[in-house]
Parts: sequence; C-alpha cells; structure tokens
Amino acid sequence: MTLTRLAPVLFVLLWSTGWVSAKYADFYADPLTFLVIRYASAIVLFYAVCRFAGVSWPKERSGWLHAIASGVLLHGLYLGMVWWAIGEGVPAAMSGIIAGLQPLMTAVAAGFLVGEDLSLTQKIGLVLGFCGIAVAVLPNVLVLDASAIPAYAVAVNVLAMTAVTAGTIYQKRFLKQGDLRAVATLQYVGALLVTLPVAWALEDMHVEWGLGFFAVLGWSVIGISMGAIALLLHLIRKGDVSKAASLIYLVPPLAAIEAALVFGEALTVPMMIGTVIVMLGVYLTNRAGAKPQD
Repeated sequence: MTLTRLAPVLFVLLWSTGWVSAKYADFYADPLTFLVIRYASAIVLFYAVCRFAGVSWPKERSGWLHAIASGVLLHGLYLGMVWWAIGEGVPAAMSGIIAGLQPLMTAVAAGFLVGEDLSLTQKIGLVLGFCGIAVAVLPNVLVLDASAIPAYAVAVNVLAMTAVTAGTIYQKRFLKQGDLRAVATLQYVGALLVTLPVAWALEDMHVEWGLGFFAVLGWSVIGISMGAIALLLHLIRKGDVSKAASLIYLVPPLAAIEAALVFGEALTVPMMIGTVIVMLGVYLTNRAGAKPQD
C-alpha cells in the first residue's frame, strides 16, 4: 500500500488525538504556554531530522518567508486561537461544529484562488460532511447555557477556521516545491514567533513539570506536530486542497469515540449516526472517480 493511499487514514487517526491531548495538556500547563513548548520541541526535532538526512533548504529568501508565513496561519493562529477559545469556555462540542466550517470554506476559497473545480458529487460530499458533524454534536450543544459561553471566544474560534483555511490555500499556492521536512521546520518557526509573545502577554506561563506533562508533550510533538502535519502537507501537495480539508470532517466524531474510551464520556446514538454520515460525505468528496463538471 502506497503512502498516498495510507496517508489519509493515518492523518485522521493521528490528528484526532489532538483533542484528547489538549484535554490532558490542560492538566499540566496553560494552553498557549504548552503550544510554545510544543512548537519549540518540534523545531529542534525537525531540524535534527533535516541535518541527519541532508535536506536541502529553500535557496531563495521567498521560500523561507512563504514557509514561515504558512506556519503562522496553519499552526500559530489556528491552534493558538482554538486552544485559547476552549480555555475561555467554548465547549468542545461547539468547537467541533465550528471546525466543520473549514472544509466548506476551503472548497469555496480553492475555487477562486487555486482554480479547483469540484464536481456536484464532491460538493454534496462536503455538505454531507458538515451535516454529519452537526448531527453528531448538535444535541450536546443544544443543552448548553448559551449565556455562559463568551461570544468573543466563539468569534475567536471561528476566526481560527479562517486562519487554517488561508494557511491551507497558501500552502498549496506558494509551497509547491521544496523538501517538506524543511518546510515543516520553518512553519514551526513561524508558529513559535507568533505564539510566544501572545502567551507571554496573556498567561502566567504555568507548567507542572513531570512524567504526565512529558508524556502528553511527547505525543503532541512526535505523533501530531511531526507525524500528522507531515501527512497533511503531503496530502495538500499531492492532491486538491478541498479533498485534504474534507478529512477534517472525520476528526470530531473520531475524537468523540476516543474521548469515550479514554475519559468515559458518553457516546450517543446521534454521534454514531453522524459519524456514518460524515464518512459518506468524505468518501464522496475524495472518491477517485469524481470528475469536475464543466
């Protein structure tokens, strides 16, 4: 089985654990502070990989700047705003629905900015994916006290989806060449540059050092920051950004299943039904036979 065939499955499995990791990380550190340590660790490890493998770095300054800028969008602004919003009181269920905006936003933007033309089947798949997330998590959202959820935190969560959409399109348009290991290293430099000053300004930068902290940090860096992101960059470069983004639909339902197994959270019938709908939507968006309509 080739990497291209296996990459979507591995990406979804690895990326979905980020929700569980975020919940664990909150036990040991302030959210943005944890991300600062995570990004710095990823830089060190990716750089070591690049040096060991003799990776070629961008030959022009524009290549460095494009990689750093995409990292600001994909990691610094996206993850930073999502983690901060959840820390401010946005429930995970609501954040899951908001995350479902990204594939739709990416599909619309890709049509205008990189010339992607989706078939009717693929468009139906994107809509089905969003509907599946809504079915899976909306019942949990409806029982929430809306007055207790800060409107500004919800707005920041939505803005995070705009950032990751822009980052995905930026990656596809300006980083078509170059070794992905070097690109990933520079992206985390960009993420660190934007996250560190904000963490310094907004948080006490509290960390409870210990085995639990290093365990969640190790998985966040190696499994997610290195493994999942490398796969995402591979998928963006090899295929349409709309198809790559549609895989995000699978993350909230899968994360809900993982949370049920790890934390004992309820796994409801709507979650299971919604997951099936999501899987159908992702299949329609990514199936090999789908051809753009004229």
